[in-house]
Amino acid sequence: MDNSAKDIRSIIWEEDSILIIDQTKIPLATVFKRLNTVEDVWNAIFKLEVRGAPAIGIAAAYGLYISIRDFKVRNFDEFYQELEKNSDYLASSRPTAVNLFWALKRMKKRALEVKDKSIEEIKKDLLQEAHFIRDEDENMCKAIGENFLTLMKDGMTVLTHCNAGGLATARYGTALAPIFLAKAKGWNIKVFADETRPLLQGSRLTAWELMEYGVDVTLICDNMAAHVMSKGWIDAVITGCDRVAANGDAANKIGTYGLAVLAKAHNIPFYIAAPSSTIDIETSHGYKIPIEERHPDEISCGFGIRTAPEGVKVYNPAFDVTPNHLITAIVTEKGILKPPYDIGIKDLFKI
Repeated sequence: MDNSAKDIRSIIWEEDSILIIDQTKIPLATVFKRLNTVEDVWNAIFKLEVRGAPAIGIAAAYGLYISIRDFKVRNFDEFYQELEKNSDYLASSRPTAVNLFWALKRMKKRALEVKDKSIEEIKKDLLQEAHFIRDEDENMCKAIGENFLTLMKDGMTVLTHCNAGGLATARYGTALAPIFLAKAKGWNIKVFADETRPLLQGSRLTAWELMEYGVDVTLICDNMAAHVMSKGWIDAVITGCDRVAANGDAANKIGTYGLAVLAKAHNIPFYIAAPSSTIDIETSHGYKIPIEERHPDEISCGFGIRTAPEGVKVYNPAFDVTPNHLITAIVTEKGILKPPYDIGIKDLFKI
């Protein structure tokens, strides 16, 4: 298996189970972990062993199949009841990334479409649907990268936040896709990568991916972004996202909103990379997006080292919402959306 970032496969279906790269172990080691049960999948998502909205959706689709693979039932109603129960269980792993719910909903929809088949045939169809979700994501990410290249040029320097590369998707990534494709074209694209507190996805994952690919990357602390922008070193900010509301507000890793404000102040374009599966047309505005809050220890005792007084109160939201007026464009696999986003999103989904 090629472990280089040029051909990252963060989620592989192999030997009737899921094989993931455990992202909590990078950059110290590249560890592959096998998930054999629905509980394994839930834990992998919750513990961030698999992370990134598209990758979470793919893992959930395969996990839902695993949950009913060996389930013995007499009729479809009993089968679907078990499917819904396991879908609700997987959905409880993380609340913000819409791909999780999108993939589970799609799997259940497929089961209903083929309910007249035998239970064994339905199971095969669900596994095939999970394969489709994975393959479609890879194609979407490549298309996002190709669309992004129309906004870029050789010699640019971009700032990234968190990780939206091959590790977070089926392949290529979303925000990193144009950087990888530009590199393949021979362009000289430089990257400043935010470390992304408190779990350091930028330093642990993005810097690792970019270095593996041979991209010129410089790591900075999150609170250095304004200083770097003031130097005139940044031509664009590109981030991924975990959910886009129907009006174009975008939820992404905590700190993204602050970057958008800084980019606006320095007259730097701020771009969101979003597969259409990440756009939630049922959520009208960003303030309605549920924001996951994680354990206080991630801040006060991160990576097992205490850095704050024991017992101190901690607020640890995993995401924030960037208002649409701060976003220059949202790049999808279907095209580039520009303000007003509510109209563009309606056109995208033909509402």
